Amino acid sequence: MPLSLARSGSTVMEAGGTLLNGKFKFKIGKDGSVDKNKVICTYCQCELSYHRSSSSLKYHLMAKHTADVDSPPPPHNQTQTRLDSFRQRPMDPATKMKLTVAIAKWVATACRPTSVVEDEGLQNIIRIASNDWTYETPSRGTITHRVETLFQTEKSQLQLALGQTDTIALTGDYWTSLGNDNYLGVTAHYFTPQWELQSHALTVMKTEDRHFAENVAEHFMSVVREWGIEKKVVSLTTDSARNMVAAARELPFEHLPCIAHSVHRAVTVSLHNSPFDSALAKCRKLVGHFKHSPANALELERQQVALNQRKEELTQEVATRWNSTLEMIKRVNRNVEPLRAALALHSTKVAMPTATELEKTKKLEAVLEHCRYVTDLLGGEKFVSCSVVMPALCHLSRVMEITEDDPAYLIKFKQTFSADMEGRKDKLNIAWLRVATALDPRFKDLKCLSRPDRVVVWDFIRDLLRQQETERPAALDDQSMPEPEKKKPALMFAQDSSSDEEEDTVDQCIERYKAEPMIGIEDSPQEWWSTHKASHNEMASLASKYLATPATSVPCERLFSLSGHVVQ
Repeated sequence: MPLSLARSGSTVMEAGGTLLNGKFKFKIGKDGSVDKNKVICTYCQCELSYHRSSSSLKYHLMAKHTADVDSPPPPHNQTQTRLDSFRQRPMDPATKMKLTVAIAKWVATACRPTSVVEDEGLQNIIRIASNDWTYETPSRGTITHRVETLFQTEKSQLQLALGQTDTIALTGDYWTSLGNDNYLGVTAHYFTPQWELQSHALTVMKTEDRHFAENVAEHFMSVVREWGIEKKVVSLTTDSARNMVAAARELPFEHLPCIAHSVHRAVTVSLHNSPFDSALAKCRKLVGHFKHSPANALELERQQVALNQRKEELTQEVATRWNSTLEMIKRVNRNVEPLRAALALHSTKVAMPTATELEKTKKLEAVLEHCRYVTDLLGGEKFVSCSVVMPALCHLSRVMEITEDDPAYLIKFKQTFSADMEGRKDKLNIAWLRVATALDPRFKDLKCLSRPDRVVVWDFIRDLLRQQETERPAALDDQSMPEPEKKKPALMFAQDSSSDEEEDTVDQCIERYKAEPMIGIEDSPQEWWSTHKASHNEMASLASKYLATPATSVPCERLFSLSGHVVQ
């Protein structure tokens, strides 16, 4: 017992039969008599013995309630907090509904099986978090129904968003699952009224028809009709497969072959039967030696640490992905010394590439880095890519120019790459790509084109503006709004404007846009158009149409990567 409590003396009973500032009261018997030897704590209703000394009472206050004699007494109706009061009541129906919707959204977005709701571990986690031990997870049928409801809600919101835009660009491709089923994926890309670039999946539909051109065209049109955007779709980006190209000729919108596929094909052709074959073959064997043996991989890691290098695994080449070839030779070149040291510890038939072969891989790495930079630049969904194609191709053309310092093997690679890309240019929609470049305030000087080609582009844009002017009155006539009688004479007078005045108006639109300062390469063209739309309204309509078009079909490839988790 503390010394201060031991020294405390007797306590005088307070008025009303209480002690220590109302913190204890004498016990009242059943007959109404007051027991002067028993007191009740007003905090916890605990019964204590009392023999004219308050020492034990003060100790009880300090030990059990962290209170002292001078603290105010507890409220009259305060009682001891019981353990049962900490247990929360069962969740109300509204909270349970929110939790069910959240589980359904998690199952849908994270590609979880609906059977996950039958996992006792998930139920226990929710019970602990909610402190409701009566909670039961929803059934699989409930989650399936909620997922379908969420889908319909998201579809309605997307239909509303598509209805608020004037032009929509599509990407599409076919995909075969591990179960040997065919699927068509279609994505939509457009600008919102605030010039925010949006990308959405429209469908991943199972198809059973053969992929003849007419069937492919009908598949795309069925998706367009389902979403009610027949009059809004302006372009379709696909790969360069023959059936896709033939189907695009039957569709009522522009077709853009995927630029990433063109670059991929050019790199693949350039590496086939090239002077790099022996060096790449040695790199493949070297990587396989360490990738297929945990002991060898561990030894390589030890050598990397011993040589003060960052620990990293080697990359295995994938035959269908040239960027894996680039990553393979990059990691081999970064780990030459650790690889040599690891191979020297054991007898093996695997040999390191020679100094000449390593020099070849370094030259190849430098060239392929530019190709990867271009494909990464053109493969985004949240930024404009169509207007970057012509400057990117111009950049690759300069990179592939032959210099006096280039060895013979690099000259052959550059010549093969340039010839293949040049042969594929005729299949690209060059007219569309050039207009998109001119409508991008970063590249509107068209330095990636020759001077005669620049004149052709602006003449083509001039024709597009004239066509846009002629289509506008027809669009207004389709509206059912009655025309005010008093304005008819004025409108009739306005229709008599000369073609020269219309020509001046179109030329002024173009010259006013060309006079604007260019923006930096890292700046956003959609942000520029959002702030300059009012002063360049006619040009802005064209920009929203051309700049929303993806340069590659990569969005569909990403869609298939996600769909594979669902289907398989």
